[in-house]
Amino acid sequence: MAYLFEMYSLSASYGANLVLQDVNFRVNENDFIGIIGPNGGGKTTLLRVILGLMKPVTGKMVFNSDLLNGNSIGYLPQMSTGDINYPVTVTDIILSGLMIGKGIISRMSASDKKKADTVIDELGLSGMSKSTLNELSGGQMQRVFLARAIIGNPRLLLLDEPGNFVDTTFENDFYEKLKELNKRMAILMVSHDVGTISSHIKSFACVNRSLHYHPSPEITNEDLLAYGCPIQLVTHGDVPHTVLKYHQ
Repeated sequence: MAYLFEMYSLSASYGANLVLQDVNFRVNENDFIGIIGPNGGGKTTLLRVILGLMKPVTGKMVFNSDLLNGNSIGYLPQMSTGDINYPVTVTDIILSGLMIGKGIISRMSASDKKKADTVIDELGLSGMSKSTLNELSGGQMQRVFLARAIIGNPRLLLLDEPGNFVDTTFENDFYEKLKELNKRMAILMVSHDVGTISSHIKSFACVNRSLHYHPSPEITNEDLLAYGCPIQLVTHGDVPHTVLKYHQ
């Protein structure tokens, strides 16, 4: 299977604060990897390095040459209530996902606007193209930002805590949509909701300064302890939830 990128002995820091240390990690086409770990463990930093927003202090990152072109990486950042007061429409926000290497939104071509219409329909946003964010529900807003991330049909989609704004009525549809998208792009999804995402992803990476890759969607409390990920594992069904002990 063709790789999209590889990290070799990579470390990253904020000043003297080392956040990622000696990370070795490979992502292939059509991977669907859940990125889990404690707060401050380096999950978002990992995404920033992949996006080129941070340079490693040691080690290196090697991209497949095809991933360096245009909109080959889509990104859905964490959302907050402060993000909803933009005086722009749903269509404008989605079109901004095509702005890499282009000018302002008004310079978008008819072809670009057709792409926006297509992804609006794909994500169930028909009839909302002229709405602003403060007119939408949390689930609708998340669809808008997902649409912005995928309008360029990227080969790699990065999602940072996408469940934070997903309302319960949209949660199943959201993960089903990710499953469909995974047929044409690899997905890395940062999440604290290990129990929920385990039924959707293909594998896990536990990040707590170091990175441990787990090549299966099934992960146990013992795995989390071994990987140094002091988080709570909650599952539905026959497995009871367990609160892990404190880690140094």
